[in-house]
Amino acid sequence: MLTALAVMACGEKKEEKEQITISDNSSTQSNGINSKAADKGEVVEVYISASDQMQFGKNEIKVKAGSTVKLTLEHTGEMSENVMGHNFVLLKQGTDISAFGQKAMQAADNDYIPEDEEQVIAHTEIIGGGESTTIEFTAPESGTYDFICSFPGHYAVMQGKFIVE
Repeated sequence: MLTALAVMACGEKKEEKEQITISDNSSTQSNGINSKAADKGEVVEVYISASDQMQFGKNEIKVKAGSTVKLTLEHTGEMSENVMGHNFVLLKQGTDISAFGQKAMQAADNDYIPEDEEQVIAHTEIIGGGESTTIEFTAPESGTYDFICSFPGHYAVMQGKFIVE
């Protein structure tokens, strides 16, 4: 019986991972629809999960430049915010992730976002297991940007690419 549950659990995780690794809905539409969506101010919804295993559910997000991004971060684990908190931090191009992560550790009272947020394009609050949070921001100009979790020590493994087309 345990084997069956383990197989079922693995199957569910695999299915969830496959679903999560698909880029947001706008990237599956034709270019005309994407650019019109950005021109009309429509919102591109992006979902990303974070787990107790210090992993984001996806390591790549694609959106169109200038589009409004509604990003929802869900902590799928069970650990509390003070033990295994997660956030989503989108950094400007050229930001030294390690240096930023070191500075972020000193900013516990500010959701681990350093006071001089000039390197941050957008960020969520820190959340714990079972919680979710949503932010809205305008996608920057075309290019590849890094996103991380800035909870102490997480930035080394919890990072991905935010690709703006």
